Amino acid sequence: MIQTLVLIAIMAAAFWFLIVRPQRRRMLEHQRLIASLHIGDEIMSSSGIYGTVRAIHDDDTVEVEVADGVVLTMAKGAIAQRTDDVSVDTDRDTGTDSGIDTD
Repeated sequence: MIQTLVLIAIMAAAFWFLIVRPQRRRMLEHQRLIASLHIGDEIMSSSGIYGTVRAIHDDDTVEVEVADGVVLTMAKGAIAQRTDDVSVDTDRDTGTDSGIDTD
């Protein structure tokens, strides 16, 4: 009986540390990203659309310019990351990292 309870407790702890905690951390990071958005930030949506934030509305939407004169209205939650924070660029032709010195 006690062995079964210990096994259940170990499984619950493993579930907590492997599933719940990382998901909470990702959710908090995403909330911080959304709260820190400013007009002019370059972003990528969760569907892979790149653009520049042109307006931020109170109703949880943002206007994103994806090309000259093309502005999309999208939910703040659809923003996956800020792309102007990326410090290492990759070479599109080879897929290799062009920002690291190999010497």
